[in-house]
Amino acid sequence: MSGWIGVDLDGTLAHYDGWKGIEHIGAPIQPMLARVKTWLAEDKTVKIFTARVACAEPDRSEAVSHIHDWLAKQGLPALDVTNVKDFGMVELWDDRAVQVEMNTGRRFVLPSS
Repeated sequence: MSGWIGVDLDGTLAHYDGWKGIEHIGAPIQPMLARVKTWLAEDKTVKIFTARVACAEPDRSEAVSHIHDWLAKQGLPALDVTNVKDFGMVELWDDRAVQVEMNTGRRFVLPSS
């Protein structure tokens, strides 16, 4: 797979129970952390996709610095951090996303198991 996988931080990769400041990032969500580590071991490109960096400098750089520190504590490299989708993004993992069937506007619903 070429392109990159976007992974939301708060509520997807890290536990989130409300905003507690730019320096606070919750405990890692272990299944998602393991998934990201697997992707990286497979040489896939992963970026942190977060609203935390939807701000101007110097706040943006401060947010990225805290995120990189948190990633390092979890055994992850300093991944790119963005809040911008581009044509290179092939997947987005996010606790707030609703998947829509391409070119239809219909909500994608998984079959019942």
